[in-house]
Amino acid sequence: MPVQSRRRNRNPKERYTDMIDSVIPHDALVLVGDGRKALFLRNKGGAARLRFEVEDVLEQDNPSTSEQGTDQPGRAVTGAGTARSAMEETDWHRLAEDRFAVEIAEALYRRVHAGHCEKLVVVAPPKVLGEMRKAFHKEVSACISAEIPKELTSHPLPEIAKILAAL
Repeated sequence: MPVQSRRRNRNPKERYTDMIDSVIPHDALVLVGDGRKALFLRNKGGAARLRFEVEDVLEQDNPSTSEQGTDQPGRAVTGAGTARSAMEETDWHRLAEDRFAVEIAEALYRRVHAGHCEKLVVVAPPKVLGEMRKAFHKEVSACISAEIPKELTSHPLPEIAKILAAL
């Protein structure tokens, strides 16, 4: 949902900066999440000078697939004869990330429905953002002023603010 600039002939970076300035106003909720962690941040600064405070943190332990599933992939018989083909191994890690994205979407719905959020900015890696987008309730989608496909959960708060302000 990028906000389009009305002026023509501006470079894309300037348009994106205008979008960020206009969508992260004072008191906006910013979700920074990935498949393991979600930070619910409140902008206590202004649109020009972002200053985030952590309101909530959701985390899940999501070990690698090799640690979660130890079985060999199954085999399927595809028709007459003795030929068999291997089935693809289940990616337990990816499934857990997808489930966590749905949990994040549900947490956002509870906040929006309770009136704790008017403006929302969602920052997540593209795959996680896509899974969350599928699970967003209409009330949440209506509050979203920007979606930013980046992985920022491993950065400290001042660096997150600096990265988002530099976009």
